[in-house]
Amino acid sequence: MTMKKFGLVVCLLAVFGLFFGLVPAQAGEGDDAGKASAFLKCPVMGEDINFATSFATDDGPIYVCCKGCFKKLKSNPEKYATKVAAQREALAKMVRVQVTCPLCSESIDPTSFVEKDGEKVYTCSEKCSGQYKADPAKYKGALAGSYTYQTKCPVSGRAIDPTASTKLATGETVHFCCGGCIKKFSASPGSYAEALEKQHFSINLEKLEKASKSG
Repeated sequence: MTMKKFGLVVCLLAVFGLFFGLVPAQAGEGDDAGKASAFLKCPVMGEDINFATSFATDDGPIYVCCKGCFKKLKSNPEKYATKVAAQREALAKMVRVQVTCPLCSESIDPTSFVEKDGEKVYTCSEKCSGQYKADPAKYKGALAGSYTYQTKCPVSGRAIDPTASTKLATGETVHFCCGGCIKKFSASPGSYAEALEKQHFSINLEKLEKASKSG
């Protein structure tokens, strides 16, 4: 086969691959938790992480597959340091939305923010903005934990509104695009569990039902 014919074959294969979805999407394409999340594994068990389950540290949250991994992380952090670093590197490639104030964990006020390294760091008030601006390094870990990677509303599929969320009876916070979607979700969480799963955000429906009844 001549080089000219070989080049033609390669081009044709590439075209068919793109048409039928055989060629991997480039970084940044597809779902927010798409290509980058292929490397987002629990540093303890190696299973897919759950963005609803994280372990807070001074450098930011570590996402795991279940709460059972917390004890192992606490008892021997050095053992998992390399895998934690790999997870954070993967997270840096993903879309995220800041939803809470890094100083007090309250919902952000879109009008209160501090410009840092060309980006806006939001807080809940001008008071917190002033405190953050005075010593940003102090809040490094808290700032990392103020973002969510659940960036799409599980009801509408649209981008979330940082101020629209609900805390489940089991403790997880789910984000939405508007108040109307919160009502729809609250009426039937199971109907939207799959949409959350696609964003690596899992909720235990059985546990949620029991907690809701007891509450």
